[in-house]
Amino acid sequence: MKVLVACEYSGTVRDAFIRGGHEAMSCDLLETETPGPHYKGDVRDVIGDDWDLMVAHPPCTYLSVSGMHWTKRGKRDPKLTEDALDFVRLLMDAPVSRIAVENPVSVISTRIRPPDQIINPYQFGHDASKKTCLWLKNLPPLVTTKRIPGRIVGYRKNGKPIERWGNQTNGGQNKLGPSPDRWKERSLTYAGIAEAMVNQWGKH
Repeated sequence: MKVLVACEYSGTVRDAFIRGGHEAMSCDLLETETPGPHYKGDVRDVIGDDWDLMVAHPPCTYLSVSGMHWTKRGKRDPKLTEDALDFVRLLMDAPVSRIAVENPVSVISTRIRPPDQIINPYQFGHDASKKTCLWLKNLPPLVTTKRIPGRIVGYRKNGKPIERWGNQTNGGQNKLGPSPDRWKERSLTYAGIAEAMVNQWGKH
């Protein structure tokens, strides 16, 4: 398959598809962090180049629910979110037969449509929790490959255990401290999820 990985600079998903025998290229305004086929520039320049599959990771800065309090408190221009939503619509409406758009829990769900699936890294072999929403076009939901159980920190009223994973405090907060590169570390796709995309979507 000919695969475009939009808004990716790490090369994680691109390289997973290449290892799977596909022709894949990443695209981002940033340079790729790992050597490989990469277009540095606007995805609009290459989105119409006859791709069989596109996996897109639009920037979540102005979309994520966790950051919307800045907009609601009047400390951020609401147009930034509107522009980000327009970019998501452009990706969803791209002339590609199979599309997956990935983002954390965000206003995409209320402003465009609910996600087709919500996944976590612990379903794909990682000791980590990070809710990731997938909006799919002509693709099946990803099937869990290896669930890593979390540590039990308590029980809910219905008796169901409360689990936390390696990247979380017992209260559920992410342990990753403030740093200039925090946004990069938070946005990386986990390798187990990338492999599942290749093994499950690369056959459709």
